[in-house]
Amino acid sequence: MPLKSKSSQSKIAVDAHKFLIAEFSELADADKAVEMAAYMKTDMPFWGIQKPDREPIYRQLAKDFAPSNHDEYSQVVRRIWNGKHREEKYAALDYAVRCKKFIDTSMIPLYEELVREGAWWDLVDPLATLLIGVAFLNDQKTVKPIMKEWIDDEDMWIRRTAILSMNKHKEKTDEKLLYDFCLRRAHEKEFFIRKAIGWALREYSYKAPDSVIKFLNTNRSKLSPLSYREGAKQLVRNGLMKLD
Repeated sequence: MPLKSKSSQSKIAVDAHKFLIAEFSELADADKAVEMAAYMKTDMPFWGIQKPDREPIYRQLAKDFAPSNHDEYSQVVRRIWNGKHREEKYAALDYAVRCKKFIDTSMIPLYEELVREGAWWDLVDPLATLLIGVAFLNDQKTVKPIMKEWIDDEDMWIRRTAILSMNKHKEKTDEKLLYDFCLRRAHEKEFFIRKAIGWALREYSYKAPDSVIKFLNTNRSKLSPLSYREGAKQLVRNGLMKLD
C-alpha cells in the first residue's frame, strides 16, 4: 500500500527511515558501493555496506521502531523501501521479516507491489520465501488461489514468486500444487524461471526425496536441463540419484 504523500506517513515510518539513513551514512564506502552495484547488475546506487555490518542496524531498527499495528508495519516497510539506495530495500525486507506477527494475508497486496517493483532476484526471493511464503503457510486456503493466479501472471517475477512460495513449507508442502507449478512453467526459456523450478524441487527433496526423484525421472523430457540439474542436486549429493 503505497504512501501517497508526506502528510500520510506516520511518525514511526519517518523516524525509522531517518535512523537508518544516519546509521548507513556513517558506514558508507564508495568503493564497495561500485562493486556491489556491478555484482547486482543494477544502476541503483548502494551505500557500500556489507551484510554483516548491516545486521546490527537491522536488529536495532526492528527493536526501536516496532510497529503496533499492520498500518504502521506497512508504512515503515514502504517508507524504507522507497529509499534511494539498495541497502534500504534490503532493510525494508529485513524489517518486514523480523516483525513476524504482522506477516499475514492482509499484507499480500503490499508484498505483491514490492515484487513487481523490485523485479530482481535479490529482492524478489526474500519476498517469495520469507514473507509471501510464510503468509501462504499460515493460511493456505486464502493464499493458494492467489498463487494459482500468479503462476500465469504476465510478470515473470510474479511467476517466479509463485514457484518459490512453498520453499520453506517442508513437510507441509502442497506437493500436487508444487509439481503443477513446475510443469506449468517448464516450457519457459527464462533463466530465472528455470532456476526457480530447480530450486523449489531441490528444497522439497530434503523432505520428500523419493517423490522428487519420481517427479524428475517422469518429467525429465519436459524440464529444462537447468531445472533438472538443480532439482537433483541434493539427491545426487546424498547418493540417491546419478546424473547422466
